[in-house]
Amino acid sequence: MSLKDKAAVVGVGATQYYKRGQSVPQTPLEMAGKAMLAALDDAGLAVDDVDGLALYSFGLGGDTSLFAQTMGIPEVRFTAMLTGGGGGAAGSVGLAAAAIDSGMATTVVSLMTLQQAVSRFGTSYAPRGKPGAQYSASPSPEKDFASPAGLMGPGQMFAVLAMRHMHLYGTQREHFAEVAISQRENAIKRETSLMQVPLTLDDYFNARLIAEPLCLFDFCLECDGAVAVVTTTLDRAQDLRQPPVKVTASAHGGHGRWGQAITWMNMPDEYFVSSGHRPVAQRLWDMAGMTEADVDVALLYDHFSPMVIMQLEDYGFCPIGEGGRFVADGNIRYGTGSIPVNTHGGNLSEAYIIGMTHVKEAVEQLRGTAVNQVADAEVALVTGGPASIPTSSLLLTR
Repeated sequence: MSLKDKAAVVGVGATQYYKRGQSVPQTPLEMAGKAMLAALDDAGLAVDDVDGLALYSFGLGGDTSLFAQTMGIPEVRFTAMLTGGGGGAAGSVGLAAAAIDSGMATTVVSLMTLQQAVSRFGTSYAPRGKPGAQYSASPSPEKDFASPAGLMGPGQMFAVLAMRHMHLYGTQREHFAEVAISQRENAIKRETSLMQVPLTLDDYFNARLIAEPLCLFDFCLECDGAVAVVTTTLDRAQDLRQPPVKVTASAHGGHGRWGQAITWMNMPDEYFVSSGHRPVAQRLWDMAGMTEADVDVALLYDHFSPMVIMQLEDYGFCPIGEGGRFVADGNIRYGTGSIPVNTHGGNLSEAYIIGMTHVKEAVEQLRGTAVNQVADAEVALVTGGPASIPTSSLLLTR
């Protein structure tokens, strides 16, 4: 199936981005509503135009029926959600385009809301508003297998993949630092960014290690906020407030044995030291009839800096194992590199709204309104994950 030129992104909107817990007393549902209204206003549409919700990772901050009732959506004709966490970010817009292409809906909202509040008693709350630490899930055979090895959260788990990449290919911590430093330089030019202080190589190496070889600056931020994206038919998009940004292709999923990915470490050897995106990337290029050479700007999911390097390999921007040297040569730098990466600062330095800031930045790049505008940008790649299946990708064109 081809989604090419069937649907277009016509609106993007966001709340303010907050440091962890500082969005209180707003509720997640309130922030979701604010982001949707901002995206609709950006498009020149109203709530009455919305008839679909394409989500991932429980992004509403509440259940679908409560959100529809609260926002006054007249009729929901389509609602679906990709499983997984940040892996579904890019794919949620592809899901919206598929609903539009099939005729199941005409105007679909994708969004993510994140609130990680901390009460005065020190109790932390997961993104979905459930009490307890984010990884205080019930015991399971899989968790009981991984936890004694120290694999308590994603940081420790992705550190294993990073260390293996270093062992096999000679990747160095300086290469991870280049990802963090270049994205920080992009972030400090944007008023929306939470991180506004330049990052130096000395800062990077003086930072505490959290899960060797990953230090503080290899980890994404902990944030609150919401981002919404509105997708509609290409015909309708021609008459709206903003120039349409076409959905050219989208793919999600992954190799079946990638499965639980980092939590289980049961991947095939050829995929182990990877972002898990390789089969998804190939389907994306086949669907679009394009290659990585056509991409002007890449918005790569960056919960941990080494996974940007592995995605560059999996999407073909450089050979497998060459990602570290590729970034060391300045290839991902805005203004000088061969493929500018995360021109908004990404999860590492602008804000971590589980990948939806990447979609927003891609749309702004193709409209020509981005803060760090890539000259004559016509094709933008957006990814979601690395994570447990699904990882996802989205190719947007002007």
